[in-house]
Amino acid sequence: MKNNTTLKYIIKIAALAAISAIIMLFEFPLWFAPGFYKLDLSEAVILMGSFALGPVAGVLIELLKNLLNIILNGTTTAYVGEFANFVTGCAFVLPAAFIYKYKKNIKAAISGMIASTFSLAIIGGLLNYYVMIPAFSSLYKLPIDAIIDMAKALNPWVVDLKTMIVFAVAPFNLVKGVLCSILAMLIYKRISGILHK
Repeated sequence: MKNNTTLKYIIKIAALAAISAIIMLFEFPLWFAPGFYKLDLSEAVILMGSFALGPVAGVLIELLKNLLNIILNGTTTAYVGEFANFVTGCAFVLPAAFIYKYKKNIKAAISGMIASTFSLAIIGGLLNYYVMIPAFSSLYKLPIDAIIDMAKALNPWVVDLKTMIVFAVAPFNLVKGVLCSILAMLIYKRISGILHK
């Protein structure tokens, strides 16, 4: 019986990872951020998986999604983008998953999604400022000023790296968090029976 339960758990994680990897292929830029920041809604699927199966499952789905995306789509960022997507994805799904795990009601789910959206914006901003943009700059021999100029061309509020984080990266992640949360909220109850079966 235990082996059967474990197998079902693994199958659900694999299925959700595959669905989220396919959704990740459909990405689009936002008008106020450089084109290499592309928004996809795969985190909505992972958020629903985290609600149904718990925080550990959320991390595993996030990891598998990025590995599958590398297989399906390759990498154009020397794996910097995939690493960033994994870390920020975990930053998004984990707060909501932990809050919902201990109190399974709509109020807890909404509180969790609000916490997750702010977590995504804050951790995503810090990660970009201290790790991802410097790494991208170093790997591609592209000066940070050139990256800032890309943002500045789209967003007049951007004048340096700090303002790029505040006025481009953080709003990008806030929009992503809000859209994924709304999508998860609209769909979760309809499919929760399947995920819990």
